[in-house]
Amino acid sequence: MGITDSTSTDHRSTGRAAAGRDRDDEGRARNARPRDGLGRPLPYGEEGVPRQPEGVVRPPEESVAEAQRLLDEGKPFHAHEVFEDAWKSGPEEERELWRGLAQMAVGLTHAARGNVTGGARLLRRGAGAAEAWAAGGGLRPHGIDLPSVISWARELAADVERGQGVPVDAGARAPRLRGAA
Repeated sequence: MGITDSTSTDHRSTGRAAAGRDRDDEGRARNARPRDGLGRPLPYGEEGVPRQPEGVVRPPEESVAEAQRLLDEGKPFHAHEVFEDAWKSGPEEERELWRGLAQMAVGLTHAARGNVTGGARLLRRGAGAAEAWAAGGGLRPHGIDLPSVISWARELAADVERGQGVPVDAGARAPRLRGAA
């Protein structure tokens, strides 16, 4: 049997590379495995939830609405991708705001997975980034009730630490980005 390179395809599987990582057309790492609602990879062949498209440029109000919908559905991992798109495509002066919101969504993701350390750390880091951004005078950017969201993140971080690894219900513990419904 001959030697094969790392880009050969194992046709007995799902058509993914037999060795190495999944790659896009430009060679960047990409994981084509299906994912659950919290972004965890599932075995190939299992049905996951639809992935959030990456690189979507939305108006800020649409980003907030889409992220809230995903948070309410218990999909904070997917909401983080919406915030990440806003962070990468938005104006430079708003990047820390969107990055902080993305970190808080990832913190909720980790908390829902039962990861105490990662969840609490990212919730606090995101709250700190959003708070630092708000210090410039922006308390309700794009209708977001930033003081309430920051408070939510810090309270959830403390709850996660007290729960000692008990996963939180991501949908039930999702923040209200624009305040009380």
